[in-house]
Amino acid sequence: MNEIAARIDTSGRLVIPARIRKDLGLTAGTAVTLRVSDGELRVVAKAEAIRAAQARVRRYVKPGRSLAGELIAERRAEWRRG
Repeated sequence: MNEIAARIDTSGRLVIPARIRKDLGLTAGTAVTLRVSDGELRVVAKAEAIRAAQARVRRYVKPGRSLAGELIAERRAEWRRG
């Protein structure tokens, strides 16, 4: 397990050490999601959270099926119905 001690400053900010930012691919301006689970703070890059969600959904979608295409087709049909 990679552990590095850090402190929260008087403004409530936590600096993520460079080594951890590099390991996670975090750069200035990277959007992240903060999650508290079982008393732990998890920092997840939004791109990684999206990739993980897509992987979870992909398990239930047959190959060749386009959920986005189906959604677009449904919306167009609704629009035509007025």
